Amino acid sequence: MKSDTLSYPPRGLSRDDAARYVGVGVTKFDQMVADRRMPKPKKIDSRVIWDRLKLEAAFVDLPGDDDDNIVDFLLQGNHRG
Repeated sequence: MKSDTLSYPPRGLSRDDAARYVGVGVTKFDQMVADRRMPKPKKIDSRVIWDRLKLEAAFVDLPGDDDDNIVDFLLQGNHRG
């Protein structure tokens, strides 16, 4: 493939890149695809490619950031046993 002088993120990501993009390992990513927390890939000939925009949408839908502010949680000292 010819080198491109423009800098832009790829729309399609390999399995390894998709896992890294959402911040998990490949095994966890596979589990998340299986339980539908992450989207299924597109098939292009013999390759499987994840759509970066669908990964972003699925990541936004994951629980955890709507209820608690991590800074407030840490400042309250509730994390200490």
